[in-house]
Amino acid sequence: MTPLRTAAREPVAVIEGLRVEVAGRAVLDGVDLSLRPGRITALTGGSGSGKTTTGLALLGEYPPGARVTGSVRAPEGLIGYVPQHPAAALNPARRIGALLLDIARDRVRHLPRPGRRAAARERVLDALARVRLPADGRLLRRYPHQLSGGQQQRVVLAQVLLLGARAVVADEPTTGQDPLTKRGVVDLLAAVARQGIAVLLLSHDADVVRALADEVVVLREGRVRDTGPADARDRAPLGGAGRDGVVLDVRSLVARHGRAPVLDRVSLAVHTGECLAVVGRSGSGKTTLARCLAGLHPRQDGDVLLDGEPLPAGLRDRSRSQLAAVQYVFQDAKAAFDAYRPVLDQVARTAVRLRGADPAGARREALALLGALGLPETEAARPPARLSGGELQRAALARAVLARPRVLVCDEITSGLDPLSRDAVLGLLGGLLRSGHTDALVLITHDLATAARADRIAVMDDGRIVEAGAAGRVLGTPEHPCTGELVAAERSFGAAG
Repeated sequence: MTPLRTAAREPVAVIEGLRVEVAGRAVLDGVDLSLRPGRITALTGGSGSGKTTTGLALLGEYPPGARVTGSVRAPEGLIGYVPQHPAAALNPARRIGALLLDIARDRVRHLPRPGRRAAARERVLDALARVRLPADGRLLRRYPHQLSGGQQQRVVLAQVLLLGARAVVADEPTTGQDPLTKRGVVDLLAAVARQGIAVLLLSHDADVVRALADEVVVLREGRVRDTGPADARDRAPLGGAGRDGVVLDVRSLVARHGRAPVLDRVSLAVHTGECLAVVGRSGSGKTTLARCLAGLHPRQDGDVLLDGEPLPAGLRDRSRSQLAAVQYVFQDAKAAFDAYRPVLDQVARTAVRLRGADPAGARREALALLGALGLPETEAARPPARLSGGELQRAALARAVLARPRVLVCDEITSGLDPLSRDAVLGLLGGLLRSGHTDALVLITHDLATAARADRIAVMDDGRIVEAGAAGRVLGTPEHPCTGELVAAERSFGAAG
């Protein structure tokens, strides 16, 4: 792209010769990096390449027991961090308004006491507007778990802006975002840089990198390389030929977060051998729908039927066979694992608990499946904190597949993967569906390129399905304005660079 920002100013943060060893393995090896005011530096590479470790090093944070050499300097002051999993940075027991007002009050302590409250609230409203969140009482009264992943991410960025950071580390800021919201985050980060703030963008998304970056640094196996991963996507359809019969039938589903309606009489059918993609803006209700299918969110009305038989609304009321039949792969894979047990043990445990497999056989199955997903035993035997976000996503998929589900519900499971890993995961999903290892696949996704590989697409907006049909028809000739906006936003990245 043609840089819109000036460059010749002293850096606000410098990394020189950084080497980080954990248990004798070099996570980073000789990394040099410089962040300058008003410029966006993109750090890209595959899962496990060291991007997040580099970003956290700027904050003085390293993995437990790490041996660190080299230097990290930030002479210009505060560096903000927007994590890949935003829920981890938000206090779950405090409302959004209280979280933001606490930061704003600290920033206005120099003002006379009578004007502090109004000044703090004004700063909060301004920060919300800058991250494109509604500055209304409903959002400020919500808790973090009542927001979508994209909304949580924007709240974290609002916190960073309120703190007055001189540099921002944005760790996969568009992961799990629909095209419209992604376009908004791109515009926002560009605007942040134009204000003189240095931005380090950690991203797998080649389109976002092209649209934003002044400089690109490629990491591979902890070292700086001069080339990035090839973006050669396999466009083969995920679904099979489509067999007769409805495996999952959703009828007039209604759900709420507290008193706020989230799903409004949603109905859809998923056929045997079919891949259904559910797309829409952040906050449209996609994840809540997926969680209702798996029994993870209380529904107020409506039914979910498996092979014509009603499924209990709650997870605890479902039998072992019903639990195995509908498996859910979480968007936030880190939160889905026990922090103190090896990932391999947790993956294998699914086959033991839900299928009655013997432990030794379950372990062999788990190792074979994890290996097919690019996660060898040396990595899988580690606790979750020792794996990258993309590696944990693949492990979460393996755990669900070992239950041999009738319906596999995947919530943004490829959003944090590099292109090659993403293609491997999608290829595995397509193979499972076509071979009959699972009867149906429901993909919750913001990525229209991924959705295009489904048999059918359902578009959600404001808690309703506003358009549904064959993937080619929905994306080729969108009938609803929401669909048209999503397609236009996705295509706009091609012109942004």
